[in-house]
Amino acid sequence: MAKENIMNECKDPTQSITIEIPCVMAERVQKLADEKQTALANIVIEALDSFLRKKD
Repeated sequence: MAKENIMNECKDPTQSITIEIPCVMAERVQKLADEKQTALANIVIEALDSFLRKKD
């Protein structure tokens, strides 16, 4: 997705986008989500947020 498309789609902070990840990674994330009794999306959001905070 082009940067302009992301910026247009995400003007409303309540909106979401779909990303593609390899099935092997999704399985690993789902396993962790099950262990923590949370949703796969929550694990992905937390991981990305943590990664991006370390980059700043």
